[in-house]
Amino acid sequence: MRNGFLFLGLVILLALLIVLHIRVAPYTKVEESFHIQAVHDILAHGFPLTKLGTERVNYDHFEFPGAVPRTAVGAAVLAKVSQLVIAVDEQIDRQILARTILGLYNTFGLATFAYGLRRSFGQTVATWYLLFQSSQFHLIYYASRPLSNMFAFGLTTLSLRYMLPDKVDSSNKVQGAYRLSLCLLTIAGVIFRSELAVLVATQTLFLLVSGRISLFKTAIPAGLVGLTTGLLITVSVDSLFWQRAPLWPELEAFIFNVVHGQSSAWGTEPWYFYFCNALPRLLLNPLTYLLAIPVALRQPATRHSALSLLIPSLSFMALYSFQPHKEWRFIVYIIPSLTAAAALGAAYLWTHRSRSFFARQGSRLLILSTMASFLLSNLVLLPASAANYPGAKALNALHHYHYVKHISGEDTHVYLGNLVCQTGVTRFLQHPNTENHQWVYDKTEDEITKSKALFWDKFEYVLVEASAEPEYVDKDEMRLRVALPGSQWETIEVIEGFAGFSIIRPGEPAVGSAERWVVSLIGGKSAVELFEYVRETARKFLLKGWWVELKMKPRVKVLKRLRRSTIDS
Repeated sequence: MRNGFLFLGLVILLALLIVLHIRVAPYTKVEESFHIQAVHDILAHGFPLTKLGTERVNYDHFEFPGAVPRTAVGAAVLAKVSQLVIAVDEQIDRQILARTILGLYNTFGLATFAYGLRRSFGQTVATWYLLFQSSQFHLIYYASRPLSNMFAFGLTTLSLRYMLPDKVDSSNKVQGAYRLSLCLLTIAGVIFRSELAVLVATQTLFLLVSGRISLFKTAIPAGLVGLTTGLLITVSVDSLFWQRAPLWPELEAFIFNVVHGQSSAWGTEPWYFYFCNALPRLLLNPLTYLLAIPVALRQPATRHSALSLLIPSLSFMALYSFQPHKEWRFIVYIIPSLTAAAALGAAYLWTHRSRSFFARQGSRLLILSTMASFLLSNLVLLPASAANYPGAKALNALHHYHYVKHISGEDTHVYLGNLVCQTGVTRFLQHPNTENHQWVYDKTEDEITKSKALFWDKFEYVLVEASAEPEYVDKDEMRLRVALPGSQWETIEVIEGFAGFSIIRPGEPAVGSAERWVVSLIGGKSAVELFEYVRETARKFLLKGWWVELKMKPRVKVLKRLRRSTIDS
């Protein structure tokens, strides 16, 4: 019973951490734009079930389609589930709601995988797995972010759960579990991310070589069912959403990125990038791969299980390393397996800590490193990441200013610059129109259009890039000044963003504005006071006056046009 409460408590901790990260960093970036805008548009205007005419302007993906179409399956599901909650509370923040649903979906996948570890290897392995997982920043932070990878992640994690050995089930049930696993993995690849075809191949080949499945009884039927199911879902949904039939988005993405090699335009990395850069960042705690996994591989009791987790995953990563364009999110699917392998080693050390000096010291180091990773994740990396959305904060500041000043008028035109759109602005943040007032948000990118006075003359507010240099003027502001040389503009707000870390020397005061803001979100004024007391105590007695805090710099400014009536008054 006590073990059951411990397991449940750690799962709840995992869910609470994901929700905490949503609260502290509720905004999204440009790479998440398609899915979050699609959720908004479906909630606001419904799913485009018929041929659209002028209504196309209500859907962001027609105005900004991107290089290749992306599937709307995940966005449609989020919107549908969100509607059930909105029916109960219409005032709920819908962007946060959608992200919370996605985060809890991925929490369910991680918890199910942990439960599979508990059945297969025992409570201690599951406990270490959940402890490691809770201290891995990137997975917690991105679990709720509307990326194709994170929609796929829940399915791939469920799939990996059914790859785990089960000592209770019969042979027929085991084969059924493998079929389900490969089927889920195939569906995730067909709908969300085509690179998962490589993971399907490595997992299938490993199961075949190790004699666990039959090619004709398990692998081929699972693949056909997964392929057919995935195609039926994505082609039917996306052909309607994009008003093109038939459409299989991931096939087009594969042709564009891999066959034509266009992904390289987004940057390339050396072959070893995933092994030497991405993987250490994703696992975060260095002792998981420097101590725990080597122990799991060295001990006969855990070696076979560790190899079953590692070989297909690392093979996938090695093969995918031949693709020049690399990002850590392309390999995020294997983190549960690698973390599970580390948990096997950590559990071995923990259960043998009373018999061996090495096991005792190794257990202590793993506890300390996990605590350090947890603190680093939530007290350093989270505030730093939350400070990366100046565009969203600038738009919110504009709205606040407008309503506090009780500015009236038939409509309000707002120009949103490139950096603003990349750092948090979505349709969820735009204010709705009323009978007496309209908000018009413009994200025009065409340089010729933006060189004309007629374009700029309609705006009341302009959001552009800022800098710590007083004389800095970005391209959009320069075009504005040239096009309307007689116009006058007032800077009403400057929003800062993350700019690295500052070393605070003895005798220098620690400001920590970003850190205090995050702590206040979590616990209010009393939590801020406690944080400042702990910081100053640590500086005085432990660190001899030294400290490290986030460095901020101006990123976005809000310009308001001064009309003649305003200047005269």
